[in-house]
Amino acid sequence: MNSKRWYVVCWLSLGMVIAYIDRVNLTSAMPEIGKMLQLDDAQRGMALSAFFWTYTIFQIPAGMLVDRYGVRLLYTMGIVLWSIASAATVLITGLWGLIATRLVVGLGESVVTSASLRYIRAHFVEKERGFAVGVYMTGTKIGPAVGLPLAGYLVATQGWPAMFLIMGLGSLLWLGPWLAWVRQDDPAALPSSAGTVAESVSLGAALRTRVMWGIILGTYCYMYFVYYCMTWMPQYFQKTHGMSIKDSNWFGGVSFGGMALVAALGGWAADRLIARGMEPIFVRRSFTIAGFVMAAMQTLSVFTDSKELMVALTIASLCGLGLATANYWALTQTLMPGAVPVAIQNTAANLAGIVAPWLTGWLVQQTGSFDAPIKATGFWLVLGIFAYAVLVRKPAGATPSHPSSRFGSLGTRPGSPR
Repeated sequence: MNSKRWYVVCWLSLGMVIAYIDRVNLTSAMPEIGKMLQLDDAQRGMALSAFFWTYTIFQIPAGMLVDRYGVRLLYTMGIVLWSIASAATVLITGLWGLIATRLVVGLGESVVTSASLRYIRAHFVEKERGFAVGVYMTGTKIGPAVGLPLAGYLVATQGWPAMFLIMGLGSLLWLGPWLAWVRQDDPAALPSSAGTVAESVSLGAALRTRVMWGIILGTYCYMYFVYYCMTWMPQYFQKTHGMSIKDSNWFGGVSFGGMALVAALGGWAADRLIARGMEPIFVRRSFTIAGFVMAAMQTLSVFTDSKELMVALTIASLCGLGLATANYWALTQTLMPGAVPVAIQNTAANLAGIVAPWLTGWLVQQTGSFDAPIKATGFWLVLGIFAYAVLVRKPAGATPSHPSSRFGSLGTRPGSPR
């Protein structure tokens, strides 16, 4: 069981890679699909954003279902749904058909993060959890790095319909090991490796706490910076410093690759400190705040005209943010057990995905430079530091060894009625 659970974590990371591939494949196909359907820029933008409509809206309902019915069943249903919907893109004949397929892909993927982190909390003790989350979260960085060039290659060599069929139906191959390794319908309700039963917190109880609102704010600030980097950083390199598309994409890849590596190492380092007896909440908060501080270094780039220094600051800021990646997710599971708090957290993350690209574009259009958008990322990162330093704190009288004591009247419960 000890080795199998690590296999499952690696497989969950691969599942996140697949999820990201299926959510970005339309980006590579859009030039051809847009031309075929005669879509204008506004219609193309609508189709590209449709995934996030259902993905964001259904985060909390999906988390509630995971808490009730377990990770095995819900993840299986989710990947089947989004894979078939992605493959069904070959049948589209107009804009609304394209939007419909993306809405279903978003609905299917809405279960991924809640189910994955629920599994990790149920099967890993506190001193192991940071590295487990770090390994899982590398998939969020590898996915875009692999998905965009792979989809582009398939579109160029096989055509966009073949790309959707290959990627969509190919995703179903992931199910074999998943169903073989995770045999219980609700592993989250079974005794974990710590010998305790995984608890869960209801939606209303979570939203009545200062901790949850601090997590919401901090997560939004973290992901605002990440989505800014994913959507506008290459154009910043090109427009401000005259880099080629090839060079800007390469530096972007290095930045996110470094972030993935630091995420895993940061989770591992925090685990080692906790294993030596340091208080878990203090350790994970410290790593999270340090990651935000490192990321805020990006703001210094507005004060230099040096391309080399700008690149160094950008890479350092994203890599540094990796210190927070595993630990701020693991911290949520320490303070607020269950899939519902994860779902709330991921909702905040994807709200940032909606706001950051739009607000950055508006600021560039209004000011004619990237100084204002970069300062905006600095503002959000400082606010994130405040959230984790002031709001996301262990309640007085709580003890790490008794999770339920962290909530008082929150009403945690060991599993849910089936």
